[in-house]
Amino acid sequence: MESSLTSEQTAPVPLPPPLPYPAITSLHQKRLTPRASQNWGSCRASTAGNPALDRLFDGGYRADVLIHTDHGGVIYAHASILGVASPVLKMILKQTKGQNRGRHRSVSIRGVPPEAVRVFIRFMYSSRYEDDKLQEHVLHLLVLSHAYAVPQLKQLCEWWLERRLLTTENVIDIFQLAMLCDAPRLSLICHRFILKNFKPVSVTEGWKVMKESHPVLEREILESIIDEAAKQDYRVKKINERKIYEQLYEAMEAVVHIFRDGCRTIGPLDKVVPKDQSPCPYAACKGLELLVRHFAGCKRRVPGGCIHCKRLWKILELHSRICANPNICRVPLCRNFKHKRRRENKKDELKWRILVRKIVRSKSISGAPFFSLESS
Repeated sequence: MESSLTSEQTAPVPLPPPLPYPAITSLHQKRLTPRASQNWGSCRASTAGNPALDRLFDGGYRADVLIHTDHGGVIYAHASILGVASPVLKMILKQTKGQNRGRHRSVSIRGVPPEAVRVFIRFMYSSRYEDDKLQEHVLHLLVLSHAYAVPQLKQLCEWWLERRLLTTENVIDIFQLAMLCDAPRLSLICHRFILKNFKPVSVTEGWKVMKESHPVLEREILESIIDEAAKQDYRVKKINERKIYEQLYEAMEAVVHIFRDGCRTIGPLDKVVPKDQSPCPYAACKGLELLVRHFAGCKRRVPGGCIHCKRLWKILELHSRICANPNICRVPLCRNFKHKRRRENKKDELKWRILVRKIVRSKSISGAPFFSLESS
């Protein structure tokens, strides 16, 4: 009984589910980490590997398994090593045992390049591989490692795809393959890559093929892009709102500073600030000075008549709602606004409370020291 893996039969023939990843010891981790294998030579291997197993694979000494590949290729292997490295191959070899009267048992792995099958079998012997061969057949090796439950090789293929081989041209193909091969981390990285580089990805040949063959997947990607754009707009909106609230709080600080301490940098237009005088720490003082000068000479100070005058009124009223001691406050009209609030309806009062809460919260989130708004 032969087991075949062909591109034409992948849809109707279900692949065996991969087994859970075994616990990786420190020795295995060192042997399988790509960084630790940068000085291995033509075939990657760590000092903990066994070169005798690699020679055993190359020589085929007492091989009892024939692995048939496309184009009539044959690879000699050993059932004991294949069974230890792959539980799926162990089950297949167990089923074929005793069916052939000859010495060799036969297994077919088709639908992938013969060289990819050879790299796959070599890895099961000694965890050795060649960089150029792995890069050339990494997609086929990912499929083989998933189908035959070789988790170490699967992790290695995912590492190469995630960090070295992912491009705008192949990300769609890798994304689809990662979902088929149950590689959630690789799927997530591909999805983020598509969201970040959607414009160049959307004009690739892989996107066009996916659009025709998997329209549902295309729709899901587009919906995720729309959701991400909406989230980004929401974040930008919240950041801009927080900046406005912080500016309002700074204006409240400057109002208290001007009328309680007396700002030394503002005054008549012809006033020259001495060179040895330190600048005012409140940047909003100059802006408030301009508003006060405009208010003093404006002829449209009726409600709603001048936007600049209205802004000054709002700042003074907002201060009165934040001020803790209006009876001793030196800011003009603080107590008047306090009495005025008693005649306001509940809807307006609720709006002001929400605004005050957001202003105070924005300042506390920014991490700046809280300024006492009491003008005692």
